[in-house]
Amino acid sequence: MKYSVFFVIFVITFSAFAQNIQVDTQTFTPQQLIEDILIDSNCITNVVVTNVGGGNFNSTEQSYGYFDATGTTFPFQSGLVLSTGKLSNVEGPNTTLSDDDAPNWNGDLDLETILNESNTVNATIIEFDFTPIASQVSFNYIFASEEYQENDVGTCNYSDLFGFLIRPINELEYTNIALVPNTQTPVKVTTVHPEIPNGCLAENEIYFESWNGPTAPINFNGQTKVLTATAITIPNETYHVKLVIADEQNYRFDSAVFLEAGSFQLSTNLGEDRLFANNNPICEGETLVLDAFTSGNGITYKWFKDAIELPLEVNSNYTVIDAGVYTVEVSLGNNCISYGEIIVDYTEKLQTTQVFLDLCDNDHDGLTFFDLNLATQFFTITGYPEISVINYFLTSEEATQNINPISNPQSFINTVPNQVIFARLENEYGCFAVESLTLRGQYTSSSITSFEACDDDNDGFATFNLNELRSLIQPEVSLNAAITFYNTYNDAATHTNQLSDSYINLNPNSEEIFVKAIDVYCELFTTIILNAVKNPDLLANQEITYCLNNYPETVKIDAGLINDISSDTFKYEWERESMNLELDTYEIEINEIGQYTVQVTNSKGCFSTRDIIVIPSKTAIINEIFTEELNGNNTITIHISGEGNYEYSLDDSSNGFQESNVFLNVSSGVHIVYVRDLNGCGTVEQRISILGFPRFFTPNNDGYNDTWKPLIGDSQSSLAVEIYIFDRFGKLITQLNPLGNGWDGIKNGVPLPSSDYWYRIIFEDGKIYYGHFSLKR
Repeated sequence: MKYSVFFVIFVITFSAFAQNIQVDTQTFTPQQLIEDILIDSNCITNVVVTNVGGGNFNSTEQSYGYFDATGTTFPFQSGLVLSTGKLSNVEGPNTTLSDDDAPNWNGDLDLETILNESNTVNATIIEFDFTPIASQVSFNYIFASEEYQENDVGTCNYSDLFGFLIRPINELEYTNIALVPNTQTPVKVTTVHPEIPNGCLAENEIYFESWNGPTAPINFNGQTKVLTATAITIPNETYHVKLVIADEQNYRFDSAVFLEAGSFQLSTNLGEDRLFANNNPICEGETLVLDAFTSGNGITYKWFKDAIELPLEVNSNYTVIDAGVYTVEVSLGNNCISYGEIIVDYTEKLQTTQVFLDLCDNDHDGLTFFDLNLATQFFTITGYPEISVINYFLTSEEATQNINPISNPQSFINTVPNQVIFARLENEYGCFAVESLTLRGQYTSSSITSFEACDDDNDGFATFNLNELRSLIQPEVSLNAAITFYNTYNDAATHTNQLSDSYINLNPNSEEIFVKAIDVYCELFTTIILNAVKNPDLLANQEITYCLNNYPETVKIDAGLINDISSDTFKYEWERESMNLELDTYEIEINEIGQYTVQVTNSKGCFSTRDIIVIPSKTAIINEIFTEELNGNNTITIHISGEGNYEYSLDDSSNGFQESNVFLNVSSGVHIVYVRDLNGCGTVEQRISILGFPRFFTPNNDGYNDTWKPLIGDSQSSLAVEIYIFDRFGKLITQLNPLGNGWDGIKNGVPLPSSDYWYRIIFEDGKIYYGHFSLKR
């Protein structure tokens, strides 16, 4: 190809980028973008770009061009991109809003017409002609848009528009091939998205790829999976293509469509995929003939299953017998190959069970009228709940071939007792199975002899759902039978005083009622015992304490069952804070706080619940003991932390505790503080000492206050390093020995006068006390 050199240089230039796609609006002309990038094939000829349109940004910027995604997570490595905004805003990461406009940037009438929309703006268009040599062409694309808004109802309502429009060159009417696979639905935000909470249900979700976060390689909020646009063509005729994308209503929230390089190629139509997702898989045991016939001379075929060549398969058709991905390569000559692919799912074999239909036989000869439709409810196919009985047949062969169905299924008379006929069943995919139906004539009877309801108040009375009882009896009688309930034989015989469906027994614990089931053929008349089943009797809800300081030790809690545990078989379901603990035991061991709930269910299905609230507590932590030393009127304040409730004691805990953490009128000296957890999680203690500072002394040798010395406890005396006394001018008078007798008011043998004096006491821990006192003579 004539532009291959430029392409290689461009790829090398872009190889430096590894995380986000890169775009280029200058290197390639529109002709090169279509002929050499998108198509890049000698098998598609006469490629001529006839029209290009986009935004005028008064610069080298365009709204279309080349993209390179080498080294990124984007599904395509390179290709052509058309946007409703500047192409530079297409590049990732997805951290800004692409929201561009340009002067006089109009929409596109062809796009509006074919999508039945209006008011488009900012249309980017590339139109070209081409001539294929095969009956089909296709190419791969991805649609991305800022209008994909996660968890936003805007995704349900707004979408930009795009189309791949194609027509024979001599015709005027376009066909849009940008469609949701196997539909005629155009691809756009509102037709391909997951469920939007509080907004709308999912639409074609299997074709939605992802919501894009800030690390996405493109700058759009969401994108589709890789989709394929396919057009049916006539070999060697010329077609016109219009690639167009446009904003809808206004320029806000741009979109882009990415076309994979080299993906515009010849293709062969093998039919739509046969998938569970498309509701059209192949039924087990059936075959599917794939036809790839192409007219012409020298045509050859290669078939593949799951990318493995089937060397013996060289004909134009292939018969599928099991699931897989099937592809064909059709060689058309001149090194031109047309590719076809189809994905096939197979259903599992339908498994059924035989069914019996019993109706009343009044003369006991085994023959009676049967409404065969009454048996429909009893047929099942394993794994396929959505089934239907198509018809009934006299033989299995006729049911298999779906011929000669029974013409009067509503009033069929069996010809022999216990006659076996056959039903043809089909699931939602049209797959069928044949199962037998045995017709038995007999009197109606019931195996139901008792019915139970839970006695919530354990008073002997319960509310019985007789409609539920009716549903238990109904399968044993005709679906058309009217089933009614009565208190007495006479009421039942005369069909009077019918019991309501919500019935409370009149006699405690158990009661007999009468049952009648009447249909067109016969009548059931029997009795059933109603039993009021007591719920398990549990202790009241409970609150207990767990000592956190004992963790991880456990404590036991139990269901509190008052009944004798051995009197019944009970099931226990434990929860903590609404989380299922998956424990089925009477008692459990726990070491976590919170609300535990146990549901106790007896063998009859009646249950009661009980809550056990485990509250936290722990031994206190003494953070600080604050003292105010006021010469005999001292105060102690205890500051603690912890998750319990606490009380306090001073010196002798045996004398009792108080709620307050403050102790008044504490004497100087050494004391012990006690803090006790009220929930029994332990007591902590701490020794403290309190200083006392005399306010005056009278050194007159009368035996009272003859010296001045701080009132220091024994344990503090050893910690006091220095005791200094100063006069009121700050002059050092003396230094005392902490263990000595104190100061007698004399300095250098001379008695000092009455006055205020100051002290400073320094302890080993660095704590310093200042104050003053008076000397009186």
